[in-house]
Amino acid sequence: MAASTLAVDFGTSNSAAAFLDGAVLRRLEIEPGAETLPTAVFFDARGGGMRIGSAATRALIAGEDGRYMRALKSVLGTALFHEPRLIGGRRRTLAEVVTAFIATLKARAEAQAGRAFATVLSGRPVHFHTADPERDARAEADLRACYLAAGFAEVRFLFEPEAAAMASHGIGQPGETALIVDIGGGTSDFTVYRAGSGGLEILASHGIRLGGTDFDHAVSMSHAMPHLGHGGALRRTFGPGLLPVPNAIYDDLATWAKIPFLYAPETRRAVADLIRHAVEPAVMARLGTVLDQQLGHELAFAVEAGKIAANGGAAARIDMGSIEPGLGAPIDAATLDAALAGFRGRLREAMEETLRMAGTPREAITSVVLVGGSSLMAMIADEAGAVCPGATLHRSDAFTAVVDGLALATSLAPSAAA
Repeated sequence: MAASTLAVDFGTSNSAAAFLDGAVLRRLEIEPGAETLPTAVFFDARGGGMRIGSAATRALIAGEDGRYMRALKSVLGTALFHEPRLIGGRRRTLAEVVTAFIATLKARAEAQAGRAFATVLSGRPVHFHTADPERDARAEADLRACYLAAGFAEVRFLFEPEAAAMASHGIGQPGETALIVDIGGGTSDFTVYRAGSGGLEILASHGIRLGGTDFDHAVSMSHAMPHLGHGGALRRTFGPGLLPVPNAIYDDLATWAKIPFLYAPETRRAVADLIRHAVEPAVMARLGTVLDQQLGHELAFAVEAGKIAANGGAAARIDMGSIEPGLGAPIDAATLDAALAGFRGRLREAMEETLRMAGTPREAITSVVLVGGSSLMAMIADEAGAVCPGATLHRSDAFTAVVDGLALATSLAPSAAA
Protein backbone atom coordinates (compact mmCIF):
# COMPACT_ATOMS: atom_id res chain seq x y z
CA MET A 1 0.00 0.00 0.00
CA ALA A 2 1.06 3.57 -0.56
CA ALA A 3 2.50 5.77 2.14
CA SER A 4 -0.81 7.67 2.24
CA THR A 5 -2.46 4.83 4.18
CA LEU A 6 -3.67 5.58 7.69
CA ALA A 7 -3.94 2.70 10.16
CA VAL A 8 -6.99 3.07 12.42
CA ASP A 9 -8.00 0.96 15.40
CA PHE A 10 -11.63 2.03 15.82
CA GLY A 11 -12.45 0.40 19.11
CA THR A 12 -15.55 -0.01 21.24
CA SER A 13 -13.95 1.85 24.14
CA ASN A 14 -10.81 3.47 22.69
CA SER A 15 -9.45 4.38 19.25
CA ALA A 16 -5.97 5.04 17.86
CA ALA A 17 -4.26 5.95 14.58
CA ALA A 18 -0.75 5.42 13.20
CA PHE A 19 1.18 5.28 9.93
CA LEU A 20 4.55 4.26 8.55
CA ASP A 21 6.80 7.26 7.97
CA GLY A 22 9.29 5.54 5.71
CA ALA A 23 10.31 2.58 7.85
CA VAL A 24 9.38 4.31 11.13
CA LEU A 25 6.09 3.54 12.84
CA ARG A 26 4.46 6.73 14.08
CA ARG A 27 1.51 6.71 16.43
CA LEU A 28 -0.47 9.91 16.15
CA GLU A 29 -1.72 11.99 19.05
CA ILE A 30 -5.35 12.29 18.06
CA GLU A 31 -5.82 14.39 21.16
CA PRO A 32 -3.06 16.32 22.95
CA GLY A 33 -0.62 14.17 24.88
CA ALA A 34 -2.36 10.85 24.16
CA GLU A 35 -1.87 8.11 21.58
CA THR A 36 -5.38 6.76 22.20
CA LEU A 37 -8.66 8.50 22.80
CA PRO A 38 -11.99 7.30 24.17
CA THR A 39 -14.43 6.33 21.42
CA ALA A 40 -16.98 8.75 22.78
CA VAL A 41 -18.89 11.78 21.53
CA PHE A 42 -20.84 14.60 23.15
CA PHE A 43 -23.48 16.77 21.48
CA ASP A 44 -24.54 20.00 23.20
CA ALA A 45 -28.30 20.09 23.73
CA ARG A 46 -28.41 23.62 22.29
CA GLY A 47 -26.99 22.47 18.98
CA GLY A 48 -23.29 23.19 19.46
CA GLY A 49 -20.52 21.22 17.75
CA MET A 50 -19.66 17.63 18.46
CA ARG A 51 -16.83 16.89 20.92
CA ILE A 52 -14.98 13.58 20.88
CA GLY A 53 -12.68 11.60 23.15
CA SER A 54 -11.66 13.07 26.50
CA ALA A 55 -13.38 16.37 25.67
CA ALA A 56 -16.67 14.49 25.42
CA THR A 57 -16.07 12.83 28.77
CA ARG A 58 -15.15 16.14 30.40
CA ALA A 59 -18.42 17.67 29.17
CA LEU A 60 -20.34 14.79 30.73
CA ILE A 61 -18.50 15.03 34.06
CA ALA A 62 -18.99 18.81 34.13
CA GLY A 63 -22.72 18.27 33.89
CA GLU A 64 -23.19 20.10 30.61
CA ASP A 65 -26.61 19.70 29.05
CA GLY A 66 -26.26 17.38 26.09
CA ARG A 67 -26.03 13.82 24.78
CA TYR A 68 -23.00 11.65 25.62
CA MET A 69 -22.51 8.44 23.62
CA ARG A 70 -20.01 5.60 23.91
CA ALA A 71 -19.60 2.01 22.61
CA LEU A 72 -20.98 2.97 19.20
CA LYS A 73 -19.07 0.13 17.55
CA SER A 74 -21.31 -2.36 19.29
CA VAL A 75 -24.36 -1.30 17.26
CA LEU A 76 -22.75 -1.82 13.83
CA GLY A 77 -24.83 -4.28 11.82
CA THR A 78 -28.03 -3.59 13.75
CA ALA A 79 -31.18 -1.69 12.77
CA LEU A 80 -30.47 0.80 15.57
CA PHE A 81 -27.44 2.04 13.63
CA HIS A 82 -29.67 3.56 10.94
CA GLU A 83 -32.63 4.77 13.02
CA PRO A 84 -32.90 8.58 13.19
CA ARG A 85 -32.82 9.92 16.75
CA LEU A 86 -32.96 13.42 18.23
CA ILE A 87 -29.29 14.06 19.04
CA GLY A 88 -27.75 17.46 19.60
CA GLY A 89 -30.82 19.42 18.57
CA ARG A 90 -31.57 17.55 15.34
CA ARG A 91 -32.46 14.10 14.13
CA ARG A 92 -29.49 12.02 13.02
CA THR A 93 -28.50 8.36 12.83
CA LEU A 94 -25.71 6.62 14.70
CA ALA A 95 -24.14 6.04 11.27
CA GLU A 96 -23.85 9.81 10.92
CA VAL A 97 -22.37 10.07 14.42
CA VAL A 98 -19.70 7.43 13.68
CA THR A 99 -18.92 9.12 10.35
CA ALA A 100 -18.43 12.44 12.13
CA PHE A 101 -16.14 10.79 14.70
CA ILE A 102 -14.01 9.18 11.97
CA ALA A 103 -13.91 12.41 9.95
CA THR A 104 -12.60 14.28 13.00
CA LEU A 105 -10.02 11.55 13.65
CA LYS A 106 -8.91 11.72 9.99
CA ALA A 107 -8.56 15.51 10.05
CA ARG A 108 -6.52 15.46 13.26
CA ALA A 109 -4.30 12.65 11.96
CA GLU A 110 -3.60 14.52 8.72
CA ALA A 111 -2.84 17.76 10.58
CA GLN A 112 -0.31 16.04 12.83
CA ALA A 113 1.26 13.86 10.14
CA GLY A 114 1.46 16.73 7.66
CA ARG A 115 0.02 14.66 4.83
CA ALA A 116 -3.31 13.51 3.44
CA PHE A 117 -4.50 9.93 3.87
CA ALA A 118 -6.56 8.62 0.96
CA THR A 119 -6.61 5.00 2.16
CA VAL A 120 -7.42 3.55 5.56
CA LEU A 121 -6.45 0.14 6.89
CA SER A 122 -8.90 -0.47 9.70
CA GLY A 123 -8.91 -3.19 12.27
CA ARG A 124 -12.04 -5.24 12.69
CA PRO A 125 -12.97 -8.10 15.02
CA VAL A 126 -13.00 -11.58 13.55
CA HIS A 127 -16.75 -11.54 14.18
CA PHE A 128 -18.72 -8.40 14.97
CA HIS A 129 -21.60 -10.74 15.78
CA THR A 130 -21.17 -14.35 16.90
CA ALA A 131 -22.72 -17.04 14.67
CA ASP A 132 -24.55 -14.52 12.47
CA PRO A 133 -22.71 -14.18 9.12
CA GLU A 134 -25.37 -11.91 7.62
CA ARG A 135 -25.26 -9.39 10.47
CA ASP A 136 -21.49 -9.70 10.59
CA ALA A 137 -21.22 -8.74 6.90
CA ARG A 138 -23.67 -5.90 7.45
CA ALA A 139 -21.53 -4.56 10.31
CA GLU A 140 -18.43 -4.43 8.10
CA ALA A 141 -20.46 -2.77 5.35
CA ASP A 142 -21.72 -0.19 7.87
CA LEU A 143 -18.20 0.62 9.00
CA ARG A 144 -16.87 0.75 5.44
CA ALA A 145 -19.64 3.20 4.51
CA CYS A 146 -18.73 5.43 7.45
CA TYR A 147 -15.05 5.53 6.42
CA LEU A 148 -16.00 6.42 2.84
CA ALA A 149 -18.44 9.10 4.00
CA ALA A 150 -15.69 10.50 6.25
CA GLY A 151 -13.51 11.16 3.20
CA PHE A 152 -11.40 8.06 2.58
CA ALA A 153 -11.24 6.91 -1.03
CA GLU A 154 -10.29 3.31 -0.21
CA VAL A 155 -11.03 1.16 2.83
CA ARG A 156 -9.29 -2.09 3.77
CA PHE A 157 -9.74 -4.29 6.81
CA LEU A 158 -7.49 -6.60 8.80
CA PHE A 159 -8.55 -8.82 11.69
CA GLU A 160 -7.50 -7.13 14.93
CA PRO A 161 -5.77 -10.18 16.49
CA GLU A 162 -3.78 -10.68 13.27
CA ALA A 163 -2.64 -7.07 13.47
CA ALA A 164 -1.65 -7.68 17.08
CA ALA A 165 0.30 -10.75 15.94
CA MET A 166 2.30 -8.56 13.55
CA ALA A 167 3.13 -6.18 16.40
CA SER A 168 4.11 -9.14 18.61
CA HIS A 169 6.23 -10.92 16.01
CA GLY A 170 9.39 -10.42 18.05
CA ILE A 171 8.03 -12.57 20.87
CA GLY A 172 9.34 -16.11 20.70
CA GLN A 173 11.94 -17.80 18.54
CA PRO A 174 11.57 -18.64 14.82
CA GLY A 175 9.48 -21.76 14.43
CA GLU A 176 7.63 -21.30 17.72
CA THR A 177 3.84 -20.99 17.81
CA ALA A 178 1.95 -18.34 19.76
CA LEU A 179 -1.63 -17.48 20.66
CA ILE A 180 -2.90 -13.90 20.59
CA VAL A 181 -5.68 -13.23 23.12
CA ASP A 182 -7.21 -9.85 22.24
CA ILE A 183 -9.96 -8.80 24.65
CA GLY A 184 -11.48 -5.48 23.68
CA GLY A 185 -14.49 -3.49 24.76
CA GLY A 186 -16.97 -5.42 22.63
CA THR A 187 -15.33 -8.59 21.30
CA SER A 188 -12.77 -11.24 22.20
CA ASP A 189 -10.51 -12.30 19.34
CA PHE A 190 -7.85 -14.96 19.01
CA THR A 191 -5.11 -15.77 16.50
CA VAL A 192 -2.64 -18.65 16.38
CA TYR A 193 0.51 -17.78 14.47
CA ARG A 194 3.90 -19.32 13.82
CA ALA A 195 6.94 -17.08 13.99
CA GLY A 196 9.51 -17.36 11.22
CA SER A 197 12.67 -15.60 10.15
CA GLY A 198 10.87 -14.30 7.07
CA GLY A 199 7.71 -13.19 8.82
CA LEU A 200 4.77 -14.80 10.53
CA GLU A 201 2.28 -17.39 9.37
CA ILE A 202 -1.32 -17.01 10.49
CA LEU A 203 -2.67 -20.48 11.27
CA ALA A 204 -6.18 -19.54 12.39
CA SER A 205 -8.28 -16.68 13.77
CA HIS A 206 -11.52 -16.84 15.71
CA GLY A 207 -13.64 -14.50 17.80
CA ILE A 208 -16.80 -14.05 19.85
CA ARG A 209 -18.98 -11.07 20.71
CA LEU A 210 -17.88 -10.68 24.33
CA GLY A 211 -15.78 -7.93 25.84
CA GLY A 212 -15.28 -5.32 28.51
CA THR A 213 -18.70 -3.74 28.08
CA ASP A 214 -20.23 -7.15 28.84
CA PHE A 215 -18.09 -7.35 31.98
CA ASP A 216 -19.32 -3.88 32.99
CA HIS A 217 -22.91 -4.97 32.36
CA ALA A 218 -22.57 -8.03 34.58
CA VAL A 219 -20.98 -6.05 37.41
CA SER A 220 -23.61 -3.34 37.14
CA MET A 221 -26.48 -5.82 37.26
CA SER A 222 -25.04 -7.76 40.21
CA HIS A 223 -23.69 -4.88 42.31
CA ALA A 224 -25.28 -1.53 41.40
CA MET A 225 -28.76 -2.20 40.05
CA PRO A 226 -30.11 -3.85 43.24
CA HIS A 227 -29.64 -0.43 44.90
CA LEU A 228 -32.03 1.00 42.28
CA GLY A 229 -34.75 -1.61 42.81
CA HIS A 230 -33.60 -4.45 40.55
CA GLY A 231 -34.60 -7.79 42.04
CA GLY A 232 -37.34 -6.18 44.12
CA ALA A 233 -41.09 -6.75 44.14
CA LEU A 234 -44.19 -4.84 43.05
CA ARG A 235 -47.67 -4.78 44.57
CA ARG A 236 -50.46 -5.71 42.20
CA THR A 237 -52.89 -2.96 41.19
CA PHE A 238 -55.76 -5.32 41.96
CA GLY A 239 -55.72 -8.39 44.14
CA PRO A 240 -53.21 -9.93 46.52
CA GLY A 241 -49.70 -11.14 45.85
CA LEU A 242 -46.54 -9.59 44.46
CA LEU A 243 -44.89 -9.35 41.05
CA PRO A 244 -41.15 -9.24 40.30
CA VAL A 245 -39.70 -5.94 39.10
CA PRO A 246 -39.12 -6.26 35.31
CA ASN A 247 -35.52 -6.34 34.09
CA ALA A 248 -35.66 -4.42 30.80
CA ILE A 249 -34.91 -0.88 32.03
CA TYR A 250 -32.05 -2.10 34.23
CA ASP A 251 -30.62 -4.14 31.39
CA ASP A 252 -30.54 -1.06 29.14
CA LEU A 253 -29.14 1.13 31.93
CA ALA A 254 -26.27 -1.34 32.35
CA THR A 255 -25.52 -1.29 28.59
CA TRP A 256 -23.23 1.56 27.47
CA ALA A 257 -24.71 1.91 23.98
CA LYS A 258 -28.33 1.99 25.18
CA ILE A 259 -28.05 4.51 28.01
CA PRO A 260 -28.68 7.64 25.87
CA PHE A 261 -32.03 6.28 24.68
CA LEU A 262 -33.48 5.74 28.18
CA TYR A 263 -34.19 9.41 28.82
CA ALA A 264 -37.48 9.32 26.98
CA PRO A 265 -40.89 10.37 28.38
CA GLU A 266 -42.33 6.87 28.02
CA THR A 267 -39.48 5.38 30.09
CA ARG A 268 -39.96 7.99 32.82
CA ARG A 269 -43.68 7.22 32.91
CA ALA A 270 -42.94 3.50 33.22
CA VAL A 271 -40.55 4.14 36.13
CA ALA A 272 -43.09 6.42 37.86
CA ASP A 273 -45.54 3.50 37.72
CA LEU A 274 -42.90 1.16 39.16
CA ILE A 275 -42.33 3.57 42.06
CA ARG A 276 -46.08 3.69 42.83
CA HIS A 277 -46.28 -0.10 43.03
CA ALA A 278 -42.87 -0.88 44.57
CA VAL A 279 -42.68 -2.67 47.89
CA GLU A 280 -39.64 -0.44 48.56
CA PRO A 281 -40.58 2.85 46.84
CA ALA A 282 -37.62 4.76 48.28
CA VAL A 283 -35.20 2.34 46.62
CA MET A 284 -37.11 2.40 43.34
CA ALA A 285 -37.16 6.21 43.46
CA ARG A 286 -33.39 6.16 42.91
CA LEU A 287 -34.04 4.74 39.44
CA GLY A 288 -36.29 7.71 38.78
CA THR A 289 -33.48 10.03 39.90
CA VAL A 290 -31.06 8.43 37.44
CA LEU A 291 -33.45 9.03 34.55
CA ASP A 292 -34.63 12.49 35.62
CA GLN A 293 -31.07 13.76 36.11
CA GLN A 294 -29.59 11.69 33.24
CA LEU A 295 -27.01 10.01 35.48
CA GLY A 296 -26.73 6.76 33.51
CA HIS A 297 -23.21 7.35 32.24
CA GLU A 298 -21.97 8.58 35.62
CA LEU A 299 -23.20 5.30 37.05
CA ALA A 300 -21.55 3.31 34.24
CA PHE A 301 -18.21 5.04 34.85
CA ALA A 302 -18.50 4.32 38.58
CA VAL A 303 -19.16 0.64 37.87
CA GLU A 304 -16.18 0.50 35.51
CA ALA A 305 -13.93 2.15 38.13
CA GLY A 306 -15.11 -0.29 40.81
CA LYS A 307 -14.46 -3.23 38.50
CA ILE A 308 -10.91 -2.05 37.80
CA ALA A 309 -10.16 -1.46 41.49
CA ALA A 310 -11.48 -4.87 42.55
CA ASN A 311 -9.56 -6.54 39.72
CA GLY A 312 -6.41 -5.13 41.31
CA GLY A 313 -7.21 -7.09 44.46
CA ALA A 314 -8.43 -4.22 46.61
CA ALA A 315 -11.73 -4.07 48.45
CA ALA A 316 -13.48 -1.23 46.67
CA ARG A 317 -16.78 0.58 46.39
CA ILE A 318 -18.91 1.57 43.42
CA ASP A 319 -19.59 5.24 44.19
CA MET A 320 -23.27 6.01 43.59
CA GLY A 321 -23.22 9.30 45.48
CA SER A 322 -24.38 11.25 42.42
CA ILE A 323 -27.73 9.45 42.81
CA GLU A 324 -28.02 9.76 46.59
CA PRO A 325 -25.43 11.12 49.06
CA GLY A 326 -23.46 8.30 50.64
CA LEU A 327 -24.89 5.60 48.37
CA GLY A 328 -22.45 2.97 47.20
CA ALA A 329 -22.04 -0.73 46.45
CA PRO A 330 -19.12 -2.70 47.91
CA ILE A 331 -17.10 -4.82 45.48
CA ASP A 332 -14.02 -6.99 45.96
CA ALA A 333 -12.10 -9.67 44.07
CA ALA A 334 -14.45 -12.44 45.22
CA THR A 335 -17.70 -10.71 44.29
CA LEU A 336 -16.17 -9.51 41.00
CA ASP A 337 -15.17 -13.06 40.15
CA ALA A 338 -18.68 -14.28 40.98
CA ALA A 339 -20.21 -11.64 38.68
CA LEU A 340 -17.93 -12.63 35.80
CA ALA A 341 -17.89 -16.39 36.37
CA GLY A 342 -20.36 -17.06 33.57
CA PHE A 343 -17.95 -15.69 30.97
CA ARG A 344 -15.06 -18.02 31.79
CA GLY A 345 -16.44 -21.00 29.91
CA ARG A 346 -17.11 -18.97 26.75
CA LEU A 347 -13.61 -17.54 26.77
CA ARG A 348 -11.98 -20.92 27.30
CA GLU A 349 -14.12 -22.55 24.58
CA ALA A 350 -13.20 -19.78 22.12
CA MET A 351 -9.49 -20.26 22.76
CA GLU A 352 -9.79 -24.01 22.42
CA GLU A 353 -11.76 -23.61 19.19
CA THR A 354 -9.00 -21.37 17.79
CA LEU A 355 -6.44 -24.08 18.53
CA ARG A 356 -8.66 -26.68 16.83
CA MET A 357 -9.05 -24.46 13.77
CA ALA A 358 -5.27 -24.07 13.63
CA GLY A 359 -4.71 -27.80 14.02
CA THR A 360 -2.39 -26.97 16.90
CA PRO A 361 -2.30 -28.91 20.18
CA ARG A 362 -2.13 -26.78 23.31
CA GLU A 363 1.31 -28.23 24.09
CA ALA A 364 2.66 -26.61 20.91
CA ILE A 365 1.82 -23.07 22.09
CA THR A 366 4.99 -21.58 23.53
CA SER A 367 3.71 -18.03 24.11
CA VAL A 368 0.37 -16.44 24.88
CA VAL A 369 0.21 -12.71 24.17
CA LEU A 370 -2.49 -10.70 25.94
CA VAL A 371 -3.77 -7.65 24.04
CA GLY A 372 -6.60 -5.16 24.57
CA GLY A 373 -7.69 -3.15 27.57
CA SER A 374 -9.96 -5.87 28.95
CA SER A 375 -7.15 -8.43 28.81
CA LEU A 376 -5.98 -6.78 32.04
CA MET A 377 -8.80 -8.60 33.87
CA ALA A 378 -7.34 -11.35 36.05
CA MET A 379 -9.71 -14.00 34.71
CA ILE A 380 -8.28 -13.58 31.20
CA ALA A 381 -4.79 -14.61 32.30
CA ASP A 382 -6.34 -17.41 34.38
CA GLU A 383 -8.21 -18.89 31.44
CA ALA A 384 -5.33 -18.45 28.98
CA GLY A 385 -3.06 -20.23 31.42
CA ALA A 386 -5.56 -23.06 31.81
CA VAL A 387 -5.85 -23.53 28.03
CA CYS A 388 -2.08 -23.33 27.38
CA PRO A 389 -0.45 -24.33 30.67
CA GLY A 390 3.03 -24.72 29.17
CA ALA A 391 3.11 -21.32 27.49
CA THR A 392 4.87 -18.19 28.66
CA LEU A 393 2.42 -15.34 29.26
CA HIS A 394 3.28 -11.99 27.71
CA ARG A 395 1.43 -8.71 28.12
CA SER A 396 1.72 -6.59 24.99
CA ASP A 397 0.91 -2.88 24.83
CA ALA A 398 -2.74 -3.32 25.75
CA PHE A 399 -4.10 -0.27 23.96
CA THR A 400 -1.72 0.15 21.00
CA ALA A 401 -0.68 -3.34 19.83
CA VAL A 402 -3.47 -3.49 17.26
CA VAL A 403 -2.81 -0.07 15.73
CA ASP A 404 0.94 -0.79 15.67
CA GLY A 405 0.30 -4.01 13.76
CA LEU A 406 -2.07 -2.27 11.38
CA ALA A 407 0.57 0.35 10.62
CA LEU A 408 3.16 -2.36 9.96
CA ALA A 409 0.67 -4.13 7.68
CA THR A 410 0.35 -1.04 5.47
CA SER A 411 3.76 -1.96 4.00
CA LEU A 412 2.39 -5.28 2.73
CA ALA A 413 0.67 -5.95 -0.59
CA PRO A 414 -3.02 -5.02 -0.70
CA SER A 415 -4.03 -8.68 -0.81
CA ALA A 416 -2.76 -9.03 2.77
CA ALA A 417 -5.81 -7.14 4.02
CA ALA A 418 -9.41 -7.65 2.95
